[in-house]
Amino acid sequence: MRHEVTEGHMLIGNRQQPVAMMAPPSAERIAMPRGVVPRQPARTGRQDRVRQVRVKPPVSASRKATATHGPQTSGTARPATKASIKGKIRGYNPLAPERVAEILKRLDQLYPDVTCALTHASAWELLVATILSAQSTDVNVNRVTPELFRKYPTVEAFAALTPEQLEPDVRSTGFFRNKSKSVVGAARKIVADFGGQVPDDMDKLLTLPGVARKTANVVLGTWFKKAEGVVVDTHVHRISRRLELTTENDPQKIEQDLMKVIPREKWILFSHQIIWHGRKICYARKPKCVDCPLENLCHAGDKTWSTVDMHKNAKA
Repeated sequence: MRHEVTEGHMLIGNRQQPVAMMAPPSAERIAMPRGVVPRQPARTGRQDRVRQVRVKPPVSASRKATATHGPQTSGTARPATKASIKGKIRGYNPLAPERVAEILKRLDQLYPDVTCALTHASAWELLVATILSAQSTDVNVNRVTPELFRKYPTVEAFAALTPEQLEPDVRSTGFFRNKSKSVVGAARKIVADFGGQVPDDMDKLLTLPGVARKTANVVLGTWFKKAEGVVVDTHVHRISRRLELTTENDPQKIEQDLMKVIPREKWILFSHQIIWHGRKICYARKPKCVDCPLENLCHAGDKTWSTVDMHKNAKA
């Protein structure tokens, strides 16, 4: 079979068939029809992410029971964590008489006969020791006072001194210049206005240099057995806030709050008990909550170990 090509036709056998001739290439580019162009990768290099649909895992029977009936308590304690710190529970009253009575009962069991730890043999010695104990420890003060009272055995002996003469004897207690002025000033006023006897009245004690309500309450309660107020030192300040017996920071306001909830016959002993508790267990840093008999009554936000919910505002 012959195949001959003439212009526009091709001879196939005995018949001529028209054929389309390809146009010669030209310098002018032929525009192609625009179609759907796939989206190009972003210039930042990030590709389009496929949207993923998260499927929730099936809830187990135990979780359903917990959601329905609440968590089951195993009786074991847990370390204090931020997750367990909550606001106050609705209906919870930290000043409820039953709760306060239980706190006092446990303190009585723990510290039945405690008293002031400052060594003293008279109202004057107790007054001096209490003044020296500011910003110091009772242990340190008890190292200083025996020699001090041996050297100056009476109020009149202190009144005859100048503050500068007393400074070397009390230097180790800290703030010795202010303390020397207070002790000598108090001695002179007691000799001049009270016949050399420490007064047993709150208002009169507050007229002495260096004596505020804390010192006056220590002397009245410990020596004269008069419950005129509650001693608020650093331990009472810290623990009464942790126990939510007060929300105040000012010592006088804390004292007023404690006087409202603690029975008057307990004021003196309560102060001593809380002070001892602060020395032995409820430290300012890292309190020994695991050993504390008050632990399940305490919701302090800075506990180190807890079996109860903690309240974020209840802390030292």
